Amino acid sequence: MMPNVKETKEFLESKLTGFKPEVALIVGSGLGGLTDAVSKPVTIPYADIPHFPQPTVAGHAGQMIFGELAGKRVMVLSGRFHLYEDRSLEEVVFPVHVVDALGVKVLLVTNAAGGINPVFNPGDLMMIEDHINYLGVNPLIEFRENGEVKFLDMTQAYSTRLREKMETAAEKAQIQLRRGVYLATTGPSYETPAEVKTFAWWGADAVGMSTVPEVILARYHNIEVAGISCITNLAAGISSKRLSHDEVLEVGKASQAKLAKLLAEFLTLL
Repeated sequence: MMPNVKETKEFLESKLTGFKPEVALIVGSGLGGLTDAVSKPVTIPYADIPHFPQPTVAGHAGQMIFGELAGKRVMVLSGRFHLYEDRSLEEVVFPVHVVDALGVKVLLVTNAAGGINPVFNPGDLMMIEDHINYLGVNPLIEFRENGEVKFLDMTQAYSTRLREKMETAAEKAQIQLRRGVYLATTGPSYETPAEVKTFAWWGADAVGMSTVPEVILARYHNIEVAGISCITNLAAGISSKRLSHDEVLEVGKASQAKLAKLLAEFLTLL
């Protein structure tokens, strides 16, 4: 896979004429409107990028945007990949290899998630303090360096330094910021009420179908990570309402302005 990463990197650099991103942002379901806040954008469709997968899920635009946000040089990946799309784990995490190859050392991950914590409401933003990997897979199983297994410490999966700055940014922006643990399942079925009860007992505050593989690989590359979940719905059994992807996209879209304001304030503190 590494020759593919090299080719992708060289293609992107040929389009960027010396632009060197400092921060990367992976955008979750229904949150693609965050790209509107990027100034001087250079937009490259995933379809034009060598070896890059194509998203197949509504709410994922499938384009990379380079530009400036809050005075920082950023690259925004508008559209991510999921195991439930019948992707290999290599495809899911390929963008993180590219982020590393471009020399980026800070990654912000966002996602849409179901709220398990009973105090959460749709539209809340939750800073991810830690995660639980319930996917049954780990990208480091497939990705080895020189054939050797990599045993990776995940104590600082989500950087304490960046979490402190995110809390400061929320205070400055006067945005309520929840805090909690994110649990990832494979999907595409939503969780049963019994599963949600189990996840709550394990200590999960929100549940989704992404993010964890990307974070693991980012930490492998020694990239600092901060994460925000947009609580787009209450998980099964927390309310009697039926779950739907349409609701996820609707609430995500409504939360974009608040999330963009938070992230812009956060970037000024880096």
